[in-house]
Amino acid sequence: MSKSLIIVESPTKAKTIEKFLGKEYEVKASYGHVRDLPQSASDVPTALKKQKWASLGINVENNFEPLYIIPEEKKKRVKELENSVKEARELYLATDEDREGESISWHLLEVLRPKVPVKRLVFHEITKAAIQNALESPRDIDENLVRAQETRRIIDRLFGYMVSPVLWKKITPRLSAGRVQSVAIRLLVQRERERMRFKSASYWDLSGFFLKGTEGFEAEISQVDGKRVASGKDFEPTTGLLVPGSDLVHLGRETSAALKQELLKEHAYVEGVEEKPFTNRPYPPFTTSTLQQEASRKLGFGAKRTMQVAQTLYENGFITYMRTDSTNLSTEAITAARTLIQREYGQEYLPPEPRLYKTKVKNAQEAHEAIRPSGADFVHPAIVKDRLGAEAFRLYELIWKRMVACQMKDAVGTRVSVQIALGRATFRASGRTIQFPGFLRAYVEGSDDPEADLADREKILPPLKKGDELEVKNLDTLEHATQPPARYTEGSLIKELERLGIGRPSTWATIVDVVLSRTYAFKRGNALVPSFLAAAVTGLMERYFEKVIDYEFTAHLEEDLDAISRGEFDNLSYLRDFYAGERPGLDALVRRGEEIIDRKEVCGIPLGATEDGRALEVRIGKYGPFLTDGTVRASIPDGLAPDELTLEGADKLLKDAQQGPMALGAHPLSGKPIYLKSGRFGPYIQEGDLVEGEEKPKMASLLPGMVLEEVDLETALKILSLPRSLGLDPDSGEEIVVSNGRFGPYVKRGKDTRSLPLDLSLFDITTEQARELLSQPKKGRGRQAAEAKPLKEMGKHPVTELLLTVKSGRYGPYVTDGTVNASLPSGTNLEEFTLDHAVSLIDARAAKVAAEGPKKKKGTRAKKSEAAPEEKKSKSKKKATEEEDTAEAPKKAAGKKAQAKKAGAKKAGAKKAGAKKAAAKKAGAKKAAAKKSAIESEEEE
Repeated sequence: MSKSLIIVESPTKAKTIEKFLGKEYEVKASYGHVRDLPQSASDVPTALKKQKWASLGINVENNFEPLYIIPEEKKKRVKELENSVKEARELYLATDEDREGESISWHLLEVLRPKVPVKRLVFHEITKAAIQNALESPRDIDENLVRAQETRRIIDRLFGYMVSPVLWKKITPRLSAGRVQSVAIRLLVQRERERMRFKSASYWDLSGFFLKGTEGFEAEISQVDGKRVASGKDFEPTTGLLVPGSDLVHLGRETSAALKQELLKEHAYVEGVEEKPFTNRPYPPFTTSTLQQEASRKLGFGAKRTMQVAQTLYENGFITYMRTDSTNLSTEAITAARTLIQREYGQEYLPPEPRLYKTKVKNAQEAHEAIRPSGADFVHPAIVKDRLGAEAFRLYELIWKRMVACQMKDAVGTRVSVQIALGRATFRASGRTIQFPGFLRAYVEGSDDPEADLADREKILPPLKKGDELEVKNLDTLEHATQPPARYTEGSLIKELERLGIGRPSTWATIVDVVLSRTYAFKRGNALVPSFLAAAVTGLMERYFEKVIDYEFTAHLEEDLDAISRGEFDNLSYLRDFYAGERPGLDALVRRGEEIIDRKEVCGIPLGATEDGRALEVRIGKYGPFLTDGTVRASIPDGLAPDELTLEGADKLLKDAQQGPMALGAHPLSGKPIYLKSGRFGPYIQEGDLVEGEEKPKMASLLPGMVLEEVDLETALKILSLPRSLGLDPDSGEEIVVSNGRFGPYVKRGKDTRSLPLDLSLFDITTEQARELLSQPKKGRGRQAAEAKPLKEMGKHPVTELLLTVKSGRYGPYVTDGTVNASLPSGTNLEEFTLDHAVSLIDARAAKVAAEGPKKKKGTRAKKSEAAPEEKKSKSKKKATEEEDTAEAPKKAAGKKAQAKKAGAKKAGAKKAGAKKAAAKKAGAKKAAAKKSAIESEEEE
């Protein structure tokens, strides 16, 4: 008996849905898109390779028709789905409810060409009731949503594949541009420019501790002689001076100290008391952006990680769809929350009427519901922890609490403001009491513990009334300095993109990930620091492509895509205008840029002029950024933020470079000079000078833990002596060698190696110790690492609850949770190294390991069976080429012997030609892969 076939994107989603259905249904996964635009030149069909538009994958000459291909790795899956469709009585396409999901369903329909009835299932949560409702009310594929997604995909491809080559030619190879990616980078760079222009201001104030009877409280000075005392907001960020025209008192070190002594002689009394009631309303339920922001603040999750965990929760049926910009809630959700509030918190926390939240999104088709626990009875967070682990539990608990809180009563309380007269100064104290916590009992934004936060939010003052005399217990002078604007974090960048109307819920996490992965920014703690490369690229884009990276233009594009998805706008008209319009269009901008952009100009970032008139600048070179004054060059230390490179600091780096490397002496055997030099990746030792035509000098990096100033000739010679021979093993006759390798110091005998334990030095180990070590069973690096003694205990990871410790390794200190190890950045001060820093390093390393997947051993059958499709294709082509060329051997000859000789020669030549041809194809494939990496802009949805 044939079954109804349901196709979803992922196997996890398929497994969850299958639990709710009977035997008459079969659920299969497409594993995402089954076809897409070509990712490299090798994907383009041979018949189309000579077309001008082939490299784009978009036929710009024929209504922007996209060239869709089925990737090699998806062909087997497509064949399996085709077979399943042939045996099915009907087909249900149940991909996600957004534009991307609609597009996947459309592509499945185009590829599978089913001859059975086809229906589209849409649901915002994976529960039995939701699936049954979807089966009872299927619909057709929404062509408008498909066109909107396809238009976005085409625009992103045109932008990435047309603008990126301009960056290659004018700045450096392997760069990428993207419609939203470039705007996000611009935001980071503009914030860094603000920090570079920032001038800090210093100001002082007084803090007093006053007594009313036995009860004490603190108050801060607010006025002197009736004029307000200046605070940080009153100073110009670019000058460090008070805002012109402001009539304020600017206290300095001496004036504040003198004022303190003067006021200690005066009597204090209450000049006025003001009480005002306040009401705090609960926050709306989560949207994609607010979930990413709160998970970043509260859990330390990056945007990509948040979406990965949310996807797991959704596919396992615990939350509603996690890509949404709507705060709408269904009647079912509100009823479930109100029932839970009455049961868990009591009737007094339940408002008489449900709370309704409105969304500002125009596109009602995609704004289904906020992110919330799924179903009519919310699963308790403890169950999620048992089934999916700590990470999923923490994120689900966040969603669960936010949903419950949004249907609770307001928090109400009283704010008290007290003015205290003390001589010619006025001090101000404020208090806050909470009469009814309301929703704060369940959820406080940015806080892990609502109960503890309630206590922190209350600041209770003693009973005070006008005229009360007070005792001045103490006065303290306090110095302050204005701070530069904070760099964006992942959460705050997403918040700003949302405020500007740039990108959509399905795009933000990918945008941030692309910015970090393309070396346009790096993370320092949670802050996103733009690189010098990002500054140069942004400068070029602002000057020559300003119209297409303008914030307002990019936001309007999102609105136009929404209009296309609602059927209100023609997508072809929009594409024509974007590509060849009068703004001008992208095509004209690219052609103009290739003609007029001066590479020398755009690759330079001016820093200013020194006192002796030298103009300093950072230039982007083939191997990264460097400093120059037109004559001398100097490397920029890796990881240095643009705002940290001052004119004075740059001048010092250039002067140090001009002095040349430090000569430690001459090598006692070769007589060559030994230099201590500094490069982009840190200090290193060099033996001899670099002379054209001669052998390259031997170079060796300092070992971890070595301090530059403490390296002398003896130490340098030891480093250069590696690898060091300990002599022959008397038993095997093989040489024993010690060296420093990729995974740290090791000893080697023949092919047998062992890592050196921490108590054995590379330079002091004896032959006997080496033989003893080689006789022991091998230990994995993880076990070796586990034996390292902790340098510092950081505390527990907020998500995994594993203890984080800093240990000493062969490559320097690293932080570990017992499973994941992450090296500390060079130069890290352990005293300043915090738990937040440790969590950030561990999370980044864990994410990288997860993305790369488990490493497979070479030579195994599994490895061979999982050979990359490109590799198989390359081998197939090579074989076909060799057979074709060999077949061209001449069929006639004067004699059999001559014929055989000639054929043999020809065959050998053909094999050689075939090998060359295959090698050329392999090189071409590598080049195409490099091109793909460099120019593929963000895959936004």
